[in-house]
Amino acid sequence: MRKSDFPFLADWLTISLRWLSLLLMTAVLSPLLHLGYALVLAFSAAGNVFSVVLAASNRRMEGHRLLNVGFDVLVALVLFILGGLTPLFWCGLIAITSAAIYYEWRGSLLTAALLGLAQAAWLVLVQAQPPIAALPAVGFDLVSGLLLGWMSTYVMTAVRRNYRQHLNQRSDLEQNTRQREHDRMRGLYKLIESLSASLNYQDVLDAALDLGTSAIEPVQAGQSSQITSAVLLFNEESLIVGTARRFSATDLHQNFPAEQGVLARVLQEGAAVRIANPSADPELAKILALQGMTSAVVLPLMRGMNAYGVLLYAHPQADFFTTERLELLDMISTQSVIAIQNARLYDAVRVEKERIVESQEEARKKLARDLHDGPTQSVASIAMRLSVARRMLQVKPDQVNEELERIEELARRTTQEIRHMLFTMRPLVLESDGLAAALQAMADKMRDTYQQNIEIQTDPAVIDRLDNSRQTAIFYLSEEAVNNARKHAKASRILVRVNSLRNDPEVALLEIADNGVGFDPKAVGTNYERRGSLGMVNLRERTELVEGLLNIDSAPGCGTRVQVFIPLSAQAADRLQRGLVNVPAN
Repeated sequence: MRKSDFPFLADWLTISLRWLSLLLMTAVLSPLLHLGYALVLAFSAAGNVFSVVLAASNRRMEGHRLLNVGFDVLVALVLFILGGLTPLFWCGLIAITSAAIYYEWRGSLLTAALLGLAQAAWLVLVQAQPPIAALPAVGFDLVSGLLLGWMSTYVMTAVRRNYRQHLNQRSDLEQNTRQREHDRMRGLYKLIESLSASLNYQDVLDAALDLGTSAIEPVQAGQSSQITSAVLLFNEESLIVGTARRFSATDLHQNFPAEQGVLARVLQEGAAVRIANPSADPELAKILALQGMTSAVVLPLMRGMNAYGVLLYAHPQADFFTTERLELLDMISTQSVIAIQNARLYDAVRVEKERIVESQEEARKKLARDLHDGPTQSVASIAMRLSVARRMLQVKPDQVNEELERIEELARRTTQEIRHMLFTMRPLVLESDGLAAALQAMADKMRDTYQQNIEIQTDPAVIDRLDNSRQTAIFYLSEEAVNNARKHAKASRILVRVNSLRNDPEVALLEIADNGVGFDPKAVGTNYERRGSLGMVNLRERTELVEGLLNIDSAPGCGTRVQVFIPLSAQAADRLQRGLVNVPAN
């Protein structure tokens, strides 16, 4: 069997005429109906039902037309045999009509001739009637063949013309559909290309907004768009205007808590929302540019659990935002989120690069300060004392030995300071023996060099789960916090502890606590740009490197506690960033 996308019109025409013929034959034979007629009519009806099933599914058998004509010829001959010239001398019309529909005049004439010969042979050879008795049936068949063949030529030509028109229309429709899809894909490609053309954050926002406007409302040269639009981005806990079109100066400085109205709904549902009369919205009502707008759509700029903000489009026409336009805007918002992410990542890389340069510069400055405040002063002191000792050889030779002992002690202390500086710059014990040994070595050197008491407490199970980069980061976090405490806290005891949270073993806790004078973290934080030291900044930056969370708890006269929460798995990092980890109170 074979199938067509269009209905076989010739089949349906044949089926319709066959049902009409069966109805007429049943009406004519009803007074004379007997078992033979009933069986033939039932057989013809069953065959026609089968043809209906095939036609309804747009299918044809092999030799479909020939089988249909043969079936109708067989039915006509059986009816002629059962009834003779009366009352169904015209029953051959069924077969001749089918042949005319399928094969036009050639088929109708050939079928009429064959049917007439068969009927004549039956009458002459079987019924033993004279040849002249067959002339009415043969003549009727031939005349019917001529007439139906002539009619079918015009009818089937019109049917074929109509069929070709349907095919052409479908071809044009498919071509138009393919062209629209091509244009849609081309537009999407241009959209992605435009959004990816720049990694500048502000340029990406402007491109996303303008592309959305041009996609749903193309304007001719010299015309202006009626769409009012904006990108609202999160700044801490509220939305601010990132960029906008047709906003007033006052509108550009508005902020939106996104706690009610359409903004809250879009961010909660994560899907676009159409609204009528946006100026009646409890939060959008603050935007003067939305006065007179009768329809608006708000689309979320979200990816996963990260919400960056929303896209807002408004128009004075009530039914402007159709489903098709909404689909385009939804596509643009999805691509915009990706572009915004890329721009933010690029910006973060740029900022991180600047931080690295600043950190390197700060490290050089710190090394210079430490050298100046420590070994340089000590070497200068040694030189002065040697000069004094040389003079004492002439005036007080008995005291020279004591002075040389002081110089020797100063030289040893200077050597320890230099070794401690080298240790903090590159602790080889950290690479060879791990974090616990490195922290203990740091504590020992602090005690030997600066007489600072430091207690180290570590959990081996936690340290075993830390990779080398995290162990290095924890060491430098500890060293930075301990140095801050040593220089500023005037503490008699400093505790460095590494363990895991009791309520979340997937999070490690680094804690540096001292019993010193303490300070006000907020006051120190606000004045950090005018300070020469960047200790707290270094703590924050090193904490970010391990995707951790920094907490500094201190007050004047109450000591200081520095806590760094470090995730040990990707799931813990996600919980920590989303604030789902229960941080214990101090």
